[in-house]
Amino acid sequence: MNTTTFGLDIAKRAFQMYWVETETGEIVNRRFTKQQVIEFLGQRPAGRVALEACGSAHWWARKIVALGHEVVLLHARFIRPFVQNNKTDATDARAIWTAAQQPGMRSVAPKTADQQATLALHRMRSLLVKSRTMQVNQLRGLLYEFGVTLKAGRVAGLAEVRERLHEIEEVVPGTLFDALRDQLQHIERIDGEIRKLERQIVAWQRQEAACQRVATIPGIGPLTATALVATIGDPAAFKSARELAAYLGLVPRQSGTGGKVRLGGISKRGDSYIRMLLIHGARAVMFKSRSKGAWSEQLSLRRPTNVVAVALANKMARTAWSLLAHDKTYQTDYAAQRAS
Repeated sequence: MNTTTFGLDIAKRAFQMYWVETETGEIVNRRFTKQQVIEFLGQRPAGRVALEACGSAHWWARKIVALGHEVVLLHARFIRPFVQNNKTDATDARAIWTAAQQPGMRSVAPKTADQQATLALHRMRSLLVKSRTMQVNQLRGLLYEFGVTLKAGRVAGLAEVRERLHEIEEVVPGTLFDALRDQLQHIERIDGEIRKLERQIVAWQRQEAACQRVATIPGIGPLTATALVATIGDPAAFKSARELAAYLGLVPRQSGTGGKVRLGGISKRGDSYIRMLLIHGARAVMFKSRSKGAWSEQLSLRRPTNVVAVALANKMARTAWSLLAHDKTYQTDYAAQRAS
């Protein structure tokens, strides 16, 4: 008996589902409420439910799996080409169903609640870091308007502000000085919130064996390890380490015609946050590590610094996938063996 495939277009309140009955061939495109979707799938035999990987999709994936169905999460970019005519909930549901039927269609691995929570902590921290940077830059700019220049760097600059508060008070008008002092306190509160989130992220890293294995790779710390493991989800969702690197946008962009393929800069697809963490980690290995490794040292002799950093980030991501997919531990002098 053939398994029924459902194309489900999710939203906050309106849910559209498209499927073809395997026994009668009847085409159905129905509108549901949230509770009706759950009740309907709970009464149906086990099948495949295809969703767009959008907001709340991972929660729905866990819910649908608990009802006994297989879930296929598809990127919106792969669904859009199958939307016919005007874009509506009904056409979106049919496009999702059609995309799920395509051979070799790539899917997104559903995330667990813990993985989603960890990524949420990362997003909160990232927003706070961005806000802190904006506050510090504004503080520098406002003081510069009154002839006060500060040292480069966030830590050194803020330390100098605190040391020179009496001097700044004499230069800056009283109304502005009170506001600047409040802004300093606000930056301190943001620092405290960032440290609190980082402690929560590190706590999850310590209890997850996968994060601990990934963190042993040079250039990968608690932040990168937790974000990478939470984003990858199930390593089996990627066919190879190179597919993960391509998913993170760390491979060359291809453009070709007439049998000729040209390679450009990196594609920058996927999650820019994790790509940033990996590249920063690669730079830390290049400039601060005592043992850079023969591979990166030889590459540094013939390639620019930025190219080496991205290549090393690519290697770090591929190594992380290998450790997770094959349940191995990191070995410094490991050499891959080719099958004869």
